[in-house]
Amino acid sequence: MPESFVVRPRMSAPTPAHEEGAAARAGRSAGVVTVDERRRVPDHPVLEPLLPYLTDPAVTDVFINGSHGLFVDRGAGAERVAGWRAADAEVRALAVSLIGIGGRHLDDASPCVDVRWEHGARVHAVLPPVSCVGTAISIRLPATGTPRLDDLGRAGMFDATVGARLEGLVAGRANILVTGATGAGKTTLLACLLGLVPHRERIVTIEDVAELRIAHPHHVRLEARQANLEGAGGVPLSRLVREALRMRPDRLVVGECRGEEVRELLTALNTGHDGGAGTVHAGALHDVPARLEALGSLAGMDDHAVARQVVSAIGAIVHVERGADGIRRVTGIARPVAPGGRLEIVVADP
Repeated sequence: MPESFVVRPRMSAPTPAHEEGAAARAGRSAGVVTVDERRRVPDHPVLEPLLPYLTDPAVTDVFINGSHGLFVDRGAGAERVAGWRAADAEVRALAVSLIGIGGRHLDDASPCVDVRWEHGARVHAVLPPVSCVGTAISIRLPATGTPRLDDLGRAGMFDATVGARLEGLVAGRANILVTGATGAGKTTLLACLLGLVPHRERIVTIEDVAELRIAHPHHVRLEARQANLEGAGGVPLSRLVREALRMRPDRLVVGECRGEEVRELLTALNTGHDGGAGTVHAGALHDVPARLEALGSLAGMDDHAVARQVVSAIGAIVHVERGADGIRRVTGIARPVAPGGRLEIVVADP
């Protein structure tokens, strides 16, 4: 990208007072704790037009839909940013630079690319004609600060009874599977639960993209690596699980499972390392068995194998949802069973 190129939204940046008010309102509506600090992002001139949103602690996602506009999510759904203007060619050039910050290339040969920036932001870009609206950019931003379980309770995610049950699961070294839809708060809740682990214990987390921010002094993070353009240098989750088992973890955590990596999660939690955890996408608690079976099939596991592995590996399933009011809540805690060889769950509503 030429140094002179800058996509400039035709609007003035919000004042600090405006930002603080928006952050506080978003924090209340989203059921999360906001922190009075700016989010850290890479120091790069191409980010200048996006800085008011990337550094706002209330913003969780930034979207650019070609020349159709810029949208931000402050916890209550995506909202269009009035006054944003950028031509299709400018948005494409911006996407190439944003992906380049993460060390990868976006071009016609690789029109869909995902990267993670320093400090944890995830950037995904899709070029046309794969994207029918022009170049589509999605930026998922990490939370600022490190919230604790008590903070989530005060924000309305659960009451004192459920909070005590969650603390008991961690203290009892149950293997926990946190489920929920995108943006429901799975990663935040899991990080807070892991923050309760005694400081004498060693936590090793394995993620496709390292997102977990844990308030713990002995946390080792492993992140998978995609292969380069020549197909070399990739480090998959399956290998990281094997490496982690050699690192003497007291708590072994495999992060978000979207596909066949569910096999690695179940393998990790079936090795006798109690107190581990992971997350899986599911729209509702009763959908979890079907979701796990679908993911297991991608890994070559039949339904019977999935049921046996899940019942052996998972001690508790904690489901979170984001309501219409934007508040993230724990809506159910369950345990997996397989009475007839098929996976089922026994629910105890909070």
